[in-house]
Amino acid sequence: MSTAVEAPPLWDITIDDAPVALSARGDLVAVAGAEGTVRVLDAAMGAEVGALELPGGALGVELSLDAGHLAAAGPMGYALWRRADGRTTVRESGAWSAAAAWANGMGVPPAERSRGSGRVAIASGRHALVLDADGAELWRTEAAPSTVTDLAWMRQGRRLAVAAYGAVRCHERHTETPVATYPYVGSHLALAVAPTGRWICSGNQDASIHIWRTRDGSELTMSGYPEKVSRLAFDETGFWLAADGSPDVTVWDFSGKGPEDTAPRALRCHKTVTALAWRPGAAGHLASGGDDGTVALWHATAGRPQQRLRPARELPVDDAAVAALAWAGPHLLVTALRDGRVRTYGVPSRTSL
Repeated sequence: MSTAVEAPPLWDITIDDAPVALSARGDLVAVAGAEGTVRVLDAAMGAEVGALELPGGALGVELSLDAGHLAAAGPMGYALWRRADGRTTVRESGAWSAAAAWANGMGVPPAERSRGSGRVAIASGRHALVLDADGAELWRTEAAPSTVTDLAWMRQGRRLAVAAYGAVRCHERHTETPVATYPYVGSHLALAVAPTGRWICSGNQDASIHIWRTRDGSELTMSGYPEKVSRLAFDETGFWLAADGSPDVTVWDFSGKGPEDTAPRALRCHKTVTALAWRPGAAGHLASGGDDGTVALWHATAGRPQQRLRPARELPVDDAAVAALAWAGPHLLVTALRDGRVRTYGVPSRTSL
């Protein structure tokens, strides 16, 4: 049985915008608003550390792994922010930029590591741009058939997966043309790559999840979702994939030979799922948010396939939809509501909720 918990948030602020995305790294939290407001906050106290405005609005935000830099993407371009001195670089390219991803430092060449946060990939129209931390372009992919909708680094930052209509294409460092192509006729809305690099998954406009095994290119489609699948997330082990696409959050088991001929666990709490975030670690803890303002915490890998799970814990119901969730380390859960409120809750134990 789930339990509604009345514990107050550790901090609660309001930004003058409707949040669309969160990112948490190190001791910082970044929140991006639909009109282009981006605020960088201290994760422990909520105090503002930095800010920028992205003309034309924002769609995504991503802090670098060392929390030293930030990239924000939006309908008219992208922006970079540097923590050391607050320097902001705005590029109004006029190209739709929906996503940004920082490379894992282990895959960044030594010359780039010495400059700090290394590389960031930005979706920019039909291209993916790869920039250094100060915004200088290092290389770009060739034009995809349509707008790039999502991207993710693989192999500890040595390979970039780029989703656009019809395929996910993978590029090695400084390779304009793809070195591997994973085709699927459809519009990809979300991309998730297993931390092991073994699986690439896309959530699609046609209400499906398409899966490729990177070793041999074999593929599988999970269809039958009642709604488009626009949110996918692997946990840190790479064994569990959470997805929206229905009133249930579905959690697929990717251990062993993968999810073929298996059924997912079903997590039902929200009328419509609006946010997903795995807790750091291997405990299988997942946070989900809904359009009814609820935030649920789950032992998402418990039970058996086809079983419908109940939340381990629910945060107080609010009167605004949850726009985004992010974990600021294993003990702080950050929530952003569409009315501008940003809150952080303490979740003290790694092993329980």
